[in-house]
Amino acid sequence: MDPLGARSHIVDIQTLATWQQQLVEDNLEKLEQSGSNSSHDGFPSPFPFRADINHKILLYTGSVAHLNCTAIVNTSNESLNDKNPISDGIHQLAGPELRDELLKLKGCRTGEAKLTKGFNLAARFIIHTVGPKYKSKYRTAAESSLYSCYRNIMQLAAEQSMSSVALCVVSTAKRGYPLEGATHIAFRTVRRFLENHGNSIEHVVFAVSEFEESVYRRLLPLYYPRSEEEERLCLPLIPADIGNAEGEPVVPERQIRIAEKPGSLEDECDGSLESDLSQVGNHAFARMEADVDKQRKLILQGHMTEAATQKQHQRNDLKYKNSFCAARAEDLSDIASLKALYQTGVDMCGRTVMVLVGRNIPVTLIDQEKALLYFIHVMDHITVKEYVMVYFHTLTAEHNHLDSDFLKTLYNIVDNKFKKNLKAFYFVHPTFRSKVSTWFFTTFSVSGVKEKVRYLDNLQQLFSCIKPEEIDIPPFVLEYDTRVRAPEITQPHMHGFIL
Repeated sequence: MDPLGARSHIVDIQTLATWQQQLVEDNLEKLEQSGSNSSHDGFPSPFPFRADINHKILLYTGSVAHLNCTAIVNTSNESLNDKNPISDGIHQLAGPELRDELLKLKGCRTGEAKLTKGFNLAARFIIHTVGPKYKSKYRTAAESSLYSCYRNIMQLAAEQSMSSVALCVVSTAKRGYPLEGATHIAFRTVRRFLENHGNSIEHVVFAVSEFEESVYRRLLPLYYPRSEEEERLCLPLIPADIGNAEGEPVVPERQIRIAEKPGSLEDECDGSLESDLSQVGNHAFARMEADVDKQRKLILQGHMTEAATQKQHQRNDLKYKNSFCAARAEDLSDIASLKALYQTGVDMCGRTVMVLVGRNIPVTLIDQEKALLYFIHVMDHITVKEYVMVYFHTLTAEHNHLDSDFLKTLYNIVDNKFKKNLKAFYFVHPTFRSKVSTWFFTTFSVSGVKEKVRYLDNLQQLFSCIKPEEIDIPPFVLEYDTRVRAPEITQPHMHGFIL
């Protein structure tokens, strides 16, 4: 406790001015001078003015350990025992219990985020993360790792329903990361997360030292403009590299990779059940008796003993854990840039909605193994609760169709929670061929999926399950649906649709 009459070290974030409230005229004058020589008329800003987001952003100069947020961030090393001003301040106020708790975590990999209690801090939780060591020749890897730090912090805050989180400068001086470059990544990652997934987060505090404050204050308007005028003036100052839709660094030369055997389906596509439950079951149907599938057939027919079944589950669990660890370490930005798998809102039952876009899957051009890892990386935290998937088969072609062997491998390796918590698979704009293929696949290759598949011929049927404002639909899907349904609108007739 503080001595009687002494000033408390705790800072109530409710007393801090939000970033939107800190707009001052002289700041616009400075931007006017720096941006007056560039013209970007006609080009929209990738970070438009959003007052609702700006009201969530706070800039605080001082120790992050003093803030009474739901969680604060500690930057450390892989052993979680780093000696740096931020970590030392947190340990001093949290007490010795924190050190004991960290020993139980057995370290933390670069880019990961782990959670402990706040103990004697005003904050309820501490999120520990490890920033990358910076070397110019490995700049791309460092950027990806730093992005993962901030992304995993925000993901953890959202998963734990935290209302506020205070972010220190993750990369310390000992790690050698240039402050300005690190700040760009921090700002754009947080901005994209708040845009896409941040409804439950009320405040994000950037806690900085006096040395760091000038850089943060100079770059904040680029990613969080507080007016349309500030947005216009900042546009010429935004760097060319702003990452993908989630703020993740994108390496252009990795976006397209030519397969060793062009035209073959050996080097397949985008890791997700998204694949497209379509186009399954052609030539692969004749190979269902091979390898893992023999064991699965025995299980389905009841010929495998309980002990053997348990061993099979254990092997699958081990495969999944290994794949998940590999996914956390792998650079998957080329798969992410396809925008074939993403999270949107919730359905009418409050379940998370995941979207799969078949046309965005160039099967013959991407690495099948990386696609599998990407699916696991994206879906792991989603599947802890009930969820539904919406697959847009709209305008897919032969080069968008995954081989059923890939789908069976995916189905066999994913954790049981993926299958248990998947409550519906909405197959939008199916073709006759895709329906037949899906029936073969769900009947003979996998169990427990067929009854969850719902074929929807148009978006109106989808909207009976998911409100339009809760799902982000690609423009080409909307255009196709409007064009195909036009005759139905002019000549209405009865449709039966049962869920």
